[in-house]
Amino acid sequence: MIRIIAGGKKNAGWVAEACAEYEKRLRKPFDIVWTYMPEEKLDKYLAEWPFGGREYVICCDERGQNISSPEFSAVLEKGFAAGRDIVILVGGEYGFAPEVRERADFVWSFSKLVYPHGIARVVCTEQIYRASQILTGGPYHHE
Repeated sequence: MIRIIAGGKKNAGWVAEACAEYEKRLRKPFDIVWTYMPEEKLDKYLAEWPFGGREYVICCDERGQNISSPEFSAVLEKGFAAGRDIVILVGGEYGFAPEVRERADFVWSFSKLVYPHGIARVVCTEQIYRASQILTGGPYHHE
């Protein structure tokens, strides 16, 4: 299972619909569970670093590594192979504190562009689906 913790409100209708389209295709261990928190609450939650080492924490941040879809699938595979729960953090409009980025196992940038939360959530969900297809040899991803 992949847990996504997102700052801000629940998805708007179009975002929920787009994410649901990819989520319905996913199978274990790629199934997704969303947790939404107001940005202030997320910042406080992460300041206490609630993760104890069983989680492989991926922080989505524009200051992270800009990688290809096959490279992202390898990042997920690394976490799964280590027997760790995958947690993906999608931050608020100001991103994450440096301490959060430093403690994460991987800091992932979708691109050098900055996206609104809704689009970032859709991109994240689509890339998880694409990674599942890459790792299982499905037809969705083309090189």
